[in-house]
Amino acid sequence: MSKPLVDHAPPVVSALVIHPERHGSDRDPDVRLEEAIGLAAALDLEVRAAEVARIRKVTPATLFGRGKVDEILALRHAVEADVVVVDDSLTPIQQRNLEKAWEAKVIDRTGLILEIFARRARTAEGKLQVELARLDYERSRLVRTWTHLERQRGGLGKTGGPGETQIELDRRIIADRIVKLKADLEEVRRTRGLHRKARSKVPHPTVALVGYTNAGKSTLFNRLTGAEVMAKDLLFATLDTTQRTIQLPHGRPAIISDTVGFISDLPHELVEAFRATLEEVAEADLILHVRDIASPDSAAQARDVEAVLERIPEAEGKPRRILEVWNKIDLVDADERGLTVARALNTDGRAVAVSAVTGDGVEALRERIAALIDDEPEIDLTLDPSQGEALAWLYQNGRVLSREADDEGRVRVKVRLHTAALGRFERMIGSA
Repeated sequence: MSKPLVDHAPPVVSALVIHPERHGSDRDPDVRLEEAIGLAAALDLEVRAAEVARIRKVTPATLFGRGKVDEILALRHAVEADVVVVDDSLTPIQQRNLEKAWEAKVIDRTGLILEIFARRARTAEGKLQVELARLDYERSRLVRTWTHLERQRGGLGKTGGPGETQIELDRRIIADRIVKLKADLEEVRRTRGLHRKARSKVPHPTVALVGYTNAGKSTLFNRLTGAEVMAKDLLFATLDTTQRTIQLPHGRPAIISDTVGFISDLPHELVEAFRATLEEVAEADLILHVRDIASPDSAAQARDVEAVLERIPEAEGKPRRILEVWNKIDLVDADERGLTVARALNTDGRAVAVSAVTGDGVEALRERIAALIDDEPEIDLTLDPSQGEALAWLYQNGRVLSREADDEGRVRVKVRLHTAALGRFERMIGSA
């Protein structure tokens, strides 16, 4: 077989990953380094070396001290890395200075996450959100991007006015684009509000899955719904919100949403840009906080998720209810697994231990979800034999608790119905 003339495979980009361990951090540096390696792998970077760099005192110009900067330069040369990934937020000046010192491209944690989001967004809304976040991030870094074009340019229109530098022109173009994107996202937000209003007329309760990235949300979503949402051992495997209807115990329907995964130090640009998506969380009747209970950093990851949730305003008149789902118990050491399940049972119903992969504990989770959203009043109804369609409607839109038939064929049912659903049922019966 002849060799193709053109190789369309993307070039391999090698990377050196550095996690700066700041003094007083409560996170496990080795776990954070592994997470940073995972982020780099999610961008198809070939990680040739990775290390934790301890920082006793932050150097404003470069973050690291002079000695550490030289050590990392030597390591980069030794492994021949094209890119240095710094698992921390860098200022534009720090990023520029490190690129000069290391003679290589430098990507900080924020830039890395934004690039992953840009690659993974699939829906029009997701692409709008990511573009807005990236422009907001890049706006402060134009001094680095355009250092080779700092000269006067004349002309009209997009070439800038007399005396306008390229960096000023580019900032203006970005500012105009940001205004346009925010208007488009506001329209998305308005449309979502209309969709939620329409769903409220078919009052199925809503459940939102949230959690640290790679905690197993999508796997649990697939287990609960029978869907086939992409679920891989990969950071930010899914970005766009997916919704499905599920049947809870006793036939109760609910709408469940799989949302974007959170991560420590989530860029504030993304939190703001994904406001429309996160509103699905604010409007949910119940939030399932999925935790990777097998991770040694599980408690710290939970705090990161809680910090993001605190930045999402509660929906008016809807108190926030959260149920923790301790996922991946199949990965917990056998001696500790029983203790983990026992700890979940001792939380007064605030946590359920499950394995989304094996299905262990999932039925108990369904029961717990039903109990938490089961706040509709019980109603006794008697239907004639000719009202079979109405009985079927009750099964589809409510929760039938009991059903008895008398000698004349009439059916007496005890059912839980949302107030709006009861109104629809009464109108349906009245017009029959």
